[in-house]
Amino acid sequence: MLFFNKKTILKDLIPDDHIDFHSHLLFGIDDGAKTFDDTAGLVQSLMKFGIKQFITTPHVMQHVWENTTEIIINRQNEVNELLKLQQIDVTIKAAAEYLMDDHFAKLFKSQPLLTLKDNYVLVEMSYINAPIQLYEILFDLQVAGYKPVLAHPERYNFYHNNFDEYKKLKKQGCLFQLNLLSVMGYYGEGVAKTAQKLLTQGMIDFASSDTHHQKHIAAFDGKVLLKDMKPLQEAISNSAFFKQK
Repeated sequence: MLFFNKKTILKDLIPDDHIDFHSHLLFGIDDGAKTFDDTAGLVQSLMKFGIKQFITTPHVMQHVWENTTEIIINRQNEVNELLKLQQIDVTIKAAAEYLMDDHFAKLFKSQPLLTLKDNYVLVEMSYINAPIQLYEILFDLQVAGYKPVLAHPERYNFYHNNFDEYKKLKKQGCLFQLNLLSVMGYYGEGVAKTAQKLLTQGMIDFASSDTHHQKHIAAFDGKVLLKDMKPLQEAISNSAFFKQK
C-alpha cells in the first residue's frame, strides 16, 4: 500500500541550486515545448522550484522525432540566445533521450552521442515492450564506451510484475533515473507503487523532472505518496553529479 504524507509537497523536496537533467524544453523538436514562449515559461517555473542548471534531452526516435545532433545543438543555441534577449539568466545544455532500437544500435557505432556528462547517456524503451535485442544493445553501448542511464524505469508497465528484470538491468550496468512526478501518482497507481519499490530497494540512482509542459509544472504542487522520503531525497541529491562546473 502507498502511504499518504500530508506534509510533503513534491516541489519542496527540490534543493536550491539544483540541476535537472531530463526534460523537453527545446521548442518545436519533440513532444515537449511547442514555442519559445513555452520554453521560457517552463524554464522560469522550474527555476522557481530551485533549479538553476538544465540539461534538456529531446527525444531521438526514428520515424517519430528524427532529431540529429545538429538539429538539437542548433535549437539549443537559438534558445540560449532568446533566453538572453528575454533577460532570463540561465544557459541550457542539450543532450538527448535515445530510444533503444535498431536505429540507436547503428547510431552509437557510427557517430558520437549527445551525453549528459562525459560518457553518461540517457536511454529509454518503448512503453509497449522492451526491444528483443535489449541486452545486446546495452552490452554494445558499453563496449563503445558509454554508461547507460535508463530513463523512468518505473513507467515500463511490462516490468511491474517481473521485478527480476529490473535487477537484471542493474547487473547489466544500467543506472536508473526516476521521474519525480511518479512519486505523487501522476502516471497512475501502478507506476507510483513501482517507484516506491525501486526506491525502497535502493535501485534508483537519480531523479529528474522529465518536464514537457505546464501540466507537469502544476503537478509539482502535489503531495508525495511515500512513507520513507530518504531514498528519494538521496536520488535527488545524487543528480548533482551532472552539474556543470
